[in-house]
Amino acid sequence: MTLPVGGQRHNPVMPSPRIAVYSGTFDPFTLGHEDVVRRAAGLFDQVVVAVAVAHHKKTLFSLDARVAHAQLATQSIAGVTVLAFDGLVMDFCAAHQACAVVRGIRNLTDFDYEAQMAAMNRKLRPEVETVFLLPDAPVQCISSTLVREIGKLGGPVGQLVSPAVAAALALAYPQKGA
Repeated sequence: MTLPVGGQRHNPVMPSPRIAVYSGTFDPFTLGHEDVVRRAAGLFDQVVVAVAVAHHKKTLFSLDARVAHAQLATQSIAGVTVLAFDGLVMDFCAAHQACAVVRGIRNLTDFDYEAQMAAMNRKLRPEVETVFLLPDAPVQCISSTLVREIGKLGGPVGQLVSPAVAAALALAYPQKGA
């Protein structure tokens, strides 16, 4: 057995059921997010989509709306629960007995940021693993920021988000002259 440099191999006993947390602001919840949830649901017994209060960001949608959008988008995926959370994701993981955090990564920029977060989270709770998932190629380019920008400029968002989120974006960004 090869040990990592500077320490012993971490081999936790996996709890049953295996619970993963997929956290984010989800402003809005996109088809890329839905793809990551679907993939995670195939790997874990339960997936908790943790919608962050996001004190550090000005969100387009309220916390309640973001939770509702995620619930609608994931209602057909077995083993998925959507909850709001405030505070450290590692504390949320401990409160929900999660053994893993799921993170979607689209590109190297995402990976650089997420690897740093995973290392910090490991310092906080070494028993919680981070699992990186790549969204399916057709939805890999979707980001909430780009979806908001396209919606704001009146562009089509129907191939980027669920119908419920597309309708919410249309209400949030009524087009001039429409």
